[in-house]
Amino acid sequence: MSSFGIIEADKKTILVVDDSVENLQLLTGLLKDDYRIKVAKNGLKALEIVRRDPSIDLILMDVMMPEMDGYTACAELKSDELTSQVPIIFLTSLNEAADETKGFDIGGADFISKPFNAQVVKARIRTHLDLQTERKKADTLLRYLLPSTVIQELKSTGKYVSVIHEHTSIMFCDLVDFTTKAAEMEPEVLVNELSELFAEFDEIVGSYGGLRIKTLGDGYMAASGLGKKEDSMHAENLVNAGLDIITFLEKRNTTSPYKWECRIGIHSGPVISGVVGKSRCQFDIMGDNVNIASRVESNGSSMKVTVTEISASQLSTPTLLLKPLGEFDLKGKGNMNLIEVSRA
Repeated sequence: MSSFGIIEADKKTILVVDDSVENLQLLTGLLKDDYRIKVAKNGLKALEIVRRDPSIDLILMDVMMPEMDGYTACAELKSDELTSQVPIIFLTSLNEAADETKGFDIGGADFISKPFNAQVVKARIRTHLDLQTERKKADTLLRYLLPSTVIQELKSTGKYVSVIHEHTSIMFCDLVDFTTKAAEMEPEVLVNELSELFAEFDEIVGSYGGLRIKTLGDGYMAASGLGKKEDSMHAENLVNAGLDIITFLEKRNTTSPYKWECRIGIHSGPVISGVVGKSRCQFDIMGDNVNIASRVESNGSSMKVTVTEISASQLSTPTLLLKPLGEFDLKGKGNMNLIEVSRA
């Protein structure tokens, strides 16, 4: 069963920030058996440690400290994307509602009053670490479903506005003779095979800056050039990803009991991206160029990357060899010249 790459450490790491040596010793002694403990005597040192060490899971932050108080340090950490998600529990002897309001307004997760009650300290820490663990799991799963730019927009605005991407390449990859082979395999074996193949496809496509859009049975769809900045290499990157996928399958077939071949088709042109659905939303790309890419794949040959003239015109690397295949009648799209791409 897939774990979606979610790994939990044996012990969480807590940073205790307090200018009182007695408080640092007290909290370290209280928590060291259950957590990894790091300490800092002021807000400036805390910033340095957190920015240097991404393993910090939670911060216990004194409010009143020299050089930089806890509120200022918290505001600094929350303004930095790399550290904004680390929960901060304030340690304070202040008991005015306005003090707590200020702490929550700048991003604090909770307050623990001095003098410390050991059971309260442990319970508050455990609660916020559990919440943090669940948030990380949710974020990890979300990254498998949506691109990072879409996730950021959904988190900040609650919606994703459809975008036209002018400079994009689309790839379709289908496994050859899938239906026949699938009928001869146990369901669990088949699912494991597809999971292993598509996981490697994801790695390859991602290494070239591309993105898997979706899978449809044995079909795999990916795209490049969907970022906010124009990507002049979107066609070449996706072609190289396709060639690497074929190389991966060729190598895998030498040792695996299950042999797979694929057809890959690539076309370039504008697409529309959007999040489709509400209760079960999915990021998708749409437009006539998506349909053309699908037709290119179905007219290609096994273990070959086939592209349109538009995509081929954007390939500049001399190690890529282009073999014209002639004109093909793409169903519903008319006649188009197709080109087979390989490496020298």
